Amino acid sequence: MSIKKYKPYTPSRRHMTSSSFDEITKTTPEKSLVVTLKKNAGRNNQGKITVRHHGGGSKVKYRMVDFKRNKDGIPATVAAIEYDPNRTANIALLHYVDGEKAYILAPEGLVVGQKVMSGETAEARVGNALKMKDMPVGVMIHNIEMKPGKGGQLVRAAGLSAQLMGKGTGNGGKFATVKLPSGEMRLIPAECKATIGRVGNVDHGLINIGKAGRKRNMGIRPTVRGSVMNPNDHPHGGGEGRSPIGRTEPSTPWGKPALGYKTRKKNKHSNKYIVQSRHKK
Repeated sequence: MSIKKYKPYTPSRRHMTSSSFDEITKTTPEKSLVVTLKKNAGRNNQGKITVRHHGGGSKVKYRMVDFKRNKDGIPATVAAIEYDPNRTANIALLHYVDGEKAYILAPEGLVVGQKVMSGETAEARVGNALKMKDMPVGVMIHNIEMKPGKGGQLVRAAGLSAQLMGKGTGNGGKFATVKLPSGEMRLIPAECKATIGRVGNVDHGLINIGKAGRKRNMGIRPTVRGSVMNPNDHPHGGGEGRSPIGRTEPSTPWGKPALGYKTRKKNKHSNKYIVQSRHKK
């Protein structure tokens, strides 16, 4: 993917960039694989805002992506590479030989016409999904399951990849050691599936939004600083003119510590699966 720049005919256009969409081969989604998304602007069933800064945005339809890859032993052909407004990665449309169609995350290097497959008989090449016990050590992977059959939960954003560092470790050799993009080394059951390769749309992180209106089109509303609020709205608010926080440490609007405060429980049950923390240098 390459980055598209614009002539600065307005101030907001000067630094704006976007994807050139070179990899995209189909502009309309497969009708049988989309559903309508209902927007709630960050509100729960009581109408209260539980997630701030959500609202508005362009209408989008959700593409039902197959994260489970459970059609084992059935080959499929990549029919198209499509844009997905619901995620940073592109998606690939698969046509299986039995007539079924499905979307998967498009890994880097996947092209139209390529054959992909999942299961024990699949080769260890880009786009194929295998159990980690059947993969060669050192391979780059994405869309990693945490529980067998649940579907991929880890490493799904554009440009990310994890590395299979070892197999036959942990409790009775039932685990595989995976190095995640954060640097964390983690034990994951070797029966879990993952897809080989790196998630495509690698240059997504280099895109400059350029103007506020483009962010509104994404459904993201403005974020107001606490220091410019009144003291009854935020702990940082109040004071004459530009005032400091007035506290020993920054706080959230609800008075909880912010900016660097660790929220993970020290005795969380999954700590035993972390071989090396992402915080260790």
